[in-house]
Amino acid sequence: MPVERVYTLTDPLTRHPLTVRVRKDRRLKKSARWERRPDGSLLVRVPARLPWSRVEPILDDIAGQLTREAQRAARRTDADLARRAHEVNRRFFGGRVPWVAIRWAPNMKQRLGSVSLGGRTHGHIRIAARLRTWPGWVLDYVIAHEFVHLLLPDEGHSPRFWETLQQAYPRTERARGFIQGYFFALGEPPLTEDEV
Repeated sequence: MPVERVYTLTDPLTRHPLTVRVRKDRRLKKSARWERRPDGSLLVRVPARLPWSRVEPILDDIAGQLTREAQRAARRTDADLARRAHEVNRRFFGGRVPWVAIRWAPNMKQRLGSVSLGGRTHGHIRIAARLRTWPGWVLDYVIAHEFVHLLLPDEGHSPRFWETLQQAYPRTERARGFIQGYFFALGEPPLTEDEV
């Protein structure tokens, strides 16, 4: 009897086929577990005793979760991101960060955020579009991180930078742990300080 089968779902974000590998796992007794793989596919682990005929409802449930995730992501627009940045600036920095613009960046693959320092686009912040589905407090951390770069433009990731960020945003270490765990779960190398 096979221990793995391949299925296809439609990715609600891209509308492209999404490869789903369903694998029987002796360690699971009652419920299924699923995760995104670095190549974009899904790995679904199901209890070893589960009949293959009962996999389709599990895939339907996962498709519903993916749809809800895509709907949440679609609701997070550039305007929403700007409102969130204004709130982070007000709440954690007393409104003193001189940022100019913020937008989602769908082509940002390595970094989670970046800010332009100097030149015509000084104060323009880009946030990786993948963060649209992340918890709000992690998104707030990434915004706060870029804000500190604007407040201390010559510091890079110096001890003073990290101290300022931790004082301003109390969930800094928790958010950094979430980010490292996210990339670890995907099997990707940990981000450097420049990327977190």
